[in-house]
This record gives sequence, structure tokens and C-alpha cells, in this order.
Amino acid sequence: MINKNKSLNLTQKVEIDHTKKRGFIPSSNLILLAFATAFFSRILDTAGVPATINFLHFISIPFACTITLFTNKSRNKERLSTTNSIIVGLFLLLAVIIASAFVNKAGLINALLDFMLLAEPFIFLVSVIYLPLSLAKFIKIKNIFLSFFWIHLLLVFIQKYVLRTDTWEWVGMEGADRIQGVFFISGSGHVVGCSVSLTFALYYLLQGKKSPLWLRGLIFCAAMWNIIIADGKQVILAFMLAMILLFFIRLNNIIVALKYTFIGTILGLIFWWCLVNLSTFSAFNTWIRPEIYGLDGEATLLKTAPFRIVPTHYDSILNWFFGLGPGHSVGRLGGWMLRKYVDLLAPLGSTIHPVTKEIWGTVGRSWLGDQSSMFSPLFGWAGIWGDLGLLGLAAYFYLAFLVWKKVCVNDLMKFFMLTVFVFGCIFSQLEEPGYMLSVSCIIGIQYQESLIKKTQGDEPI
Repeated sequence: MINKNKSLNLTQKVEIDHTKKRGFIPSSNLILLAFATAFFSRILDTAGVPATINFLHFISIPFACTITLFTNKSRNKERLSTTNSIIVGLFLLLAVIIASAFVNKAGLINALLDFMLLAEPFIFLVSVIYLPLSLAKFIKIKNIFLSFFWIHLLLVFIQKYVLRTDTWEWVGMEGADRIQGVFFISGSGHVVGCSVSLTFALYYLLQGKKSPLWLRGLIFCAAMWNIIIADGKQVILAFMLAMILLFFIRLNNIIVALKYTFIGTILGLIFWWCLVNLSTFSAFNTWIRPEIYGLDGEATLLKTAPFRIVPTHYDSILNWFFGLGPGHSVGRLGGWMLRKYVDLLAPLGSTIHPVTKEIWGTVGRSWLGDQSSMFSPLFGWAGIWGDLGLLGLAAYFYLAFLVWKKVCVNDLMKFFMLTVFVFGCIFSQLEEPGYMLSVSCIIGIQYQESLIKKTQGDEPI
């Protein structure tokens, strides 16, 4: 055992020494900077930086990943196998997007932006997990990443209790929706902000074992309060549904299943009590209307609108496999970006499709259309299917499967992936860089920590 540990430590030392010679520090700094360009872009835009700042991460993240891959050389077989598998998956997704653009005569800029919106979290994950890190370097990078989330949570409470942004008068946005943290100002920034806060808080509560329990508990309570003051009720629902999914996945282990059943029951009872007794939870009553969920219910008809409308625009059987083209249906690109940034993207050859306007018209005609994004037909999975067809969905799920099997080292990381899956059924968070990169960051950090513990021991980091 002693010889084995010495061998592992020697291997790690060789890796670290090699990366120093090849420029490890610049690549790690690039990764941090690339994440920052996405995480803080909205608030920088609001502060007066040109709107093109919102596109900078589409360049900085692939650049950081490329530099990381070419200036570092890992000898860890597990790390190499994982990164190589994800890179192959990325090329498969790119091939489907290019084929879809060709079949549907979509603009090249459509294909590039659609690929980056979907693939960027995986590209960033590759850059994080590929770095061969010493314990000291890992702790430094981890603390910097976590400081970004601390800043976000701090801004949430500054906006609520100092700036009182919920009292500002903004057209098309209710008071609580203006509490957005670093995603200030954006249409669904309050939901994205709550999602990031709770993801960070759960990670810190359960994995930050070197910090005192009272501090971890305080951060978790702050994240929950963020959800209440920002009216991010769908975040609670998404996390509850993800827990239920994890329970069914873990049924093969009776002890773990019983543990999740107990935890879920306690949390469910607490939530129900809050729903009945606390006025701050009254917003959840928007959803508690059974009559809107039947086969002919308004919520069902509105949510499933893409699956009825999109196929009416198919020209051939190829559309079933490749969709209507990148940015041509109800994803984030087609639903918002191509129109919001038309002055920037139209000269680059961007293309749009009439089905998007048709589905937006369906939203406008429905009395539920402005009630909650829960009922929106413009959601992640519908967007991938509408844009890229069945092959697009298959390519994306393959990438997710690789991360699930090779990178998610414990149930908490798998739980975070399940929250992404649930959010994909609600709105467009699958293509929200701030949220998706945050989840990738935390999963990547945990993966790196697991590799370090294999050589350094199982002490808290």
C-alpha cells in the first residue's frame, strides 16, 4: 500500500511539474476568466458595457479549452478517457447541427451560435476536468470559482434591501422578478439567479466540509430566501422533481432509496406547511389548478403547442431527423436571440423561420401565456427537437450520458444534472450560459476533487 501511494503521488508530481513547464498557470487563469465573461456579462451589459459582451464567452470558453488541451498533458488514464469521450460527443453534436443547417438552408451563424449555446457547458467542463492539479492549485481555483457564487448571492441581497430594485418601475417585469444577482437585468434572470444560488448552496452545504456547519447552513438559508424574495417558485419545483427522479434511479439500493424517501418526505411536509400557512408561498397557487392540466386543459395545450405546430412545417422526412434548422423553432436562439440582436446578427447571414412567430402567437392568445414560464411552449427540449430533430436530441443526450457516467462522481452531482433535465422541460435554461456553466463548474470541481483524493487521501478539501 505504501509503495502504491508513493507511486500515485509521484505520478501526480510528474504531471504537475510537466504542466508548469508547459504553461499551466496561464491556462488556469484563462479558464477562470472565460467563466467570468459568461457569469458577469449581464450585469456588465446593464452597467453600460456594449451588448456584444454577451457574446464574448462564445469565444473565450473555446479558446480557454483549446489552450488547456494543448498546453497541458495529463498522464491520468481516467482523465484522458473522460475528456476524449466528451470531445467525440461534441463533434457528433456539431455534425448534426451542420447537417441540419444544410438540410434547412439555415445561416452559418445560426449553426455556430446553436452549437455554442448547447455545447458550451460541455466544452467548459472539458477544460476544467482536463487540468492536472496539485492540491494547492486546486484549492486556489476552487475558492476563486466559489467566490463568484458568493458575489452573486451578495448582490441578490443588495438589490433587495439596499437598492430596492423590486420597487423600480420596469415595463413587463414584476417587482420580485427584478431580484437577479449577477444576471441583472434579464427577462428570466430571477429564475436563473435562484437556480445558481440553490445549486451553489447545496454544494457548499454537503461538500464544503472544511467550513463550519453554521456557515454552510446560513448560506443554504440565504439561497432559500433568495427564492422567496425573487419569486423563483419554479426552482423549488424543479429541485423537488429532480429528487424524485434520483429516488427512482437509486431504487436498486434499498438503503439509499430509504434515505431519499425520508429526506423527501420531510422536505415535502415542510413545503406543504409553508404553502398553507405562509403568504410568501401564495404564488405557488398559480399552478394548483387541476382543471388546466387535463388532455384539453389550457396548460397542456399551450405547453405541447410546438409538437403540434412544428411538424406542419416539415418539407420532407429529413425534418424528423434534423428538425427545421438551428435557430428556426423555439429554442433560445430562435425564440429570442435572433430578434433581439438582429442588428448584429442579420449582417452575418442569420436566418429565421415563421414557425417561431406562429408559436409566439399561440402564447399571446392563451390566457395562461403571461401567467408563468412553467406553461411556456418555448422550452429547452422542445427547442432542441424543433431545431435539430431526433438526431439532435440523441446527440445531446449522448453527451449528457457521458457526463453522468464518467464525470458525476456522486449522487449530488447526478442530482444537479437531473435539475438541468427538469429545467429543460420548463423554459430555456438549457441554453442559459450563466446557469449551465455554473452547473458544469461545480461538477468539474467535484470531479477534480475526487481525482485528488485518490492520491492525497480522503480528507475534506
